[in-house]
Amino acid sequence: MNLRQASILVVDDDRDVLTAVRLLLKPEVKAIVTEPNPENLRRILMENRFDMLLLDMNFFSSINTGNEGLYWLKQVRTWDAKVQIIMITAYADIDLAIRCLKEGATDFLVKPWHNEQLLQTLTEALEKHANAAKNKTDEKVQKSPVEVIGDSEQMLHLFRKMEKIAPTDANVLILGENGTGKDMIANTIYRLSLRKDRPFIKVDVGALTDTLFESELFGHKKGAFTDAREDRTGLIEAANEGTLFLDEIGNISLQQQAKLLTVLQNRQVTRLGTNTPVPVDLRLITATNVPLTELANERRFRKDLIYRINTVEIMVPPLRERGNDVLLLTAHFLRLYTAKYLKPELKLSDSAKTKLMQYHFPGNVRELQYAVERAVIMADNDTLKDDDIVFSPIEQKTPDIPVVQSGQLGHLERNAILQIIDKNQGNISKAAKELGLTRAALYRRLEKYEI
Repeated sequence: MNLRQASILVVDDDRDVLTAVRLLLKPEVKAIVTEPNPENLRRILMENRFDMLLLDMNFFSSINTGNEGLYWLKQVRTWDAKVQIIMITAYADIDLAIRCLKEGATDFLVKPWHNEQLLQTLTEALEKHANAAKNKTDEKVQKSPVEVIGDSEQMLHLFRKMEKIAPTDANVLILGENGTGKDMIANTIYRLSLRKDRPFIKVDVGALTDTLFESELFGHKKGAFTDAREDRTGLIEAANEGTLFLDEIGNISLQQQAKLLTVLQNRQVTRLGTNTPVPVDLRLITATNVPLTELANERRFRKDLIYRINTVEIMVPPLRERGNDVLLLTAHFLRLYTAKYLKPELKLSDSAKTKLMQYHFPGNVRELQYAVERAVIMADNDTLKDDDIVFSPIEQKTPDIPVVQSGQLGHLERNAILQIIDKNQGNISKAAKELGLTRAALYRRLEKYEI
């Protein structure tokens, strides 16, 4: 990136400095914003994207630490890890400026400076960052996908599909059982995309109530409801120019679906408590463990929303269908956890390999990971035997409640299930909880009664 493509924010309580910097940089950069009050930093960074921040070391603000610049540097790093920060300092604060470099600042400028020096510092910082980002990107492409491990035919097909999809802005629906790694697939698509340097916002929408759904996704103005004590940027707005990942999309209610569809159709979001829409440009990735055929049931999911989120779909195969990937993943987790727990290198005996290959893994990769971690912790020697591999009872199949195949009892149960699903507006998790069933058991009944 060169200086003319850069958006720069300058924060200094000396208005003469702000005026001078604005006049100097306005013809040299894409955008220049100045702000005298660091208390407004968070709001500005949430509402705009900047490539660089020029931050003064001392302010007459409510922060009275004697080194305000260091405080605000640390705050900005928690809000926006990607913006490049150049500290503005006086000669007396050079030691403090060096501390700032250790805390993540890119460089520092000493007041007063020459205009050519300021422009050169900004240019060098941008070039340095661009080169580092390129090297990082090259490394990712060479090793990609990083966390997604496998060489089975199913996974190689998935990788090829991801490579085609990632550089586009197509909305992606990721399907697969719990524990198959849908979130890793989403993250890898993001990292290989053209939006990789922009925000990646993940939301578990299945866990949000109707009230939280709107507040979290759309944001709100101060006073919009009882606990709205300040303005809040919604997660959709925060993902502007980046990628929004909505996990458990199959578990949101019909009412929530309608509100989400409106945002996706209009490409704009309106915060609670205001009538002013904010345009958003984002790439949407969604994931669910609900089969697509069940999503197509309009009693639980709107077909128009399915078409909106499902430009391309990716099916993540269950671990039981991936053959020798089980042993590849086991080796990966062994390296990970022996390092974490400072254990010597561990090997798998033939009996342990056989046990792993014969197991059906209802909890998929997540279950394998936990089994390997437990084995590493409990290991007494450098070779793991079959007895050392213990699978979690959590994933054992919950026995079904006996159901009459026909007759009045079956008819009553079918009607009861329909009523509870309608009551919960299609939210299967809530319906299953009210019925006293697991989601898997409820899905089996839905299939049985052709609901």
